[in-house]
Amino acid sequence: MRIISGQFKGRRISAPKNLPVRPTTDMSKESLFNILNNHFDFDGLRVLDLFSGTGNISYEFGSRGAGQIVSVDADFGCVKFIKQTSAEFDFPITAIKSNVFAFLEKASGEYDIIFADPPYDMAQKDFEKIVLSVFEKGLLSPEGMMVIEHSKYTKMESLPNYSFQKGYGGSFFTFFEFASEDE
Repeated sequence: MRIISGQFKGRRISAPKNLPVRPTTDMSKESLFNILNNHFDFDGLRVLDLFSGTGNISYEFGSRGAGQIVSVDADFGCVKFIKQTSAEFDFPITAIKSNVFAFLEKASGEYDIIFADPPYDMAQKDFEKIVLSVFEKGLLSPEGMMVIEHSKYTKMESLPNYSFQKGYGGSFFTFFEFASEDE
């Protein structure tokens, strides 16, 4: 994997082969960040990365100047790798080993961007639970955006605060945000 933009643009990061992950492809990641770049100034953003895996998305936010990044994954090896890599690059990442649903139950505070990349074969109701939990707990700032990465088989258009969806190959990003006052 490589960092697409920011302070560490072009740097390659090699994750251990034994991690149970499906990293977001460079093409999909570049497309995602082009969309986010049109909505946000990354400097100082508060980011929550759920099902963070290798930390691929967290590193991209770190390279672009995000101020606080919380990466949550249930796998010890993934969390250990994120901690090592964020220390090497001096990224403001706090890596937390936790089941994402347990984390969301106890989470507090607001984030400007919440990104979730659950296993594609996770049950539809669990994808929905992520979105509903984030909004019920008030974890997304009023001007913030939540992004869920998923396969074409997961349908999220009927959920509250749905904004839009983009597909890249076999991956889809569904975006959620609060409706603006003028809509």
